[in-house]
Amino acid sequence: MDNSSYKILLVDDEPDIVEFVSYNLKKEGFVVHAASNGRDAINLAEEIRPHLILLDVMMPEMDGIETCEQIRQSDRLKDTLVAFLTARGEDYSQIAGFDAGGDDYITKPIRPKVLISRIKALLKRLGTVIESSNADEQAAPSVGIIIDKEKYLVYKDGVELVLPKKEFELLALLYSRPQKVFSRDEIFSSVWGDNIIVGDRTIDVHIRKLREKIGDDHIRTIKGVGYKYVE
Repeated sequence: MDNSSYKILLVDDEPDIVEFVSYNLKKEGFVVHAASNGRDAINLAEEIRPHLILLDVMMPEMDGIETCEQIRQSDRLKDTLVAFLTARGEDYSQIAGFDAGGDDYITKPIRPKVLISRIKALLKRLGTVIESSNADEQAAPSVGIIIDKEKYLVYKDGVELVLPKKEFELLALLYSRPQKVFSRDEIFSSVWGDNIIVGDRTIDVHIRKLREKIGDDHIRTIKGVGYKYVE
């Protein structure tokens, strides 16, 4: 992995944290930008389009949860990974982070080598989005759910849906084999990776968000096992 090709935006209102984390990221070759609050972070992210945003939860002006929610509403940042890096380790705080569209939740304090490992694991799964401006591009089918993995696009009845990266990957996994029941372990391994530690309710939160967007009929819960996609 050539770390110099990855841009990371670090968002924290504690200068000591910013200095310490930035130093260790730069030492690994990452290009690092920093902001001290949510509003500045959103404006800077829109400008530089980072590959990953490391986001504190407790910040002035706009907290990390609200910041993440607004990031996920931006078309320019739909492929940007968001990892919370915070001292808030409570279950409800982690659930709120994933519910807002976060890709990972990292609790401080954390050793630099462990943090770098978590970041590299996230970036390895970063997909390449191919943008097209062709005016004569084939129109999306008008009925049902259609997924274009190459362009990271989802259509429901011909209407394009903007999904956070983890929601897209979860839907794409289930969609890849309709009627197959994917176990929770299979989903964790495929979508979050074996090196990422997430809460037990992470999948449930993402499934609920998907159902809100594509409807309840397409994703079925198999109690005690996992989930399946139904056409």
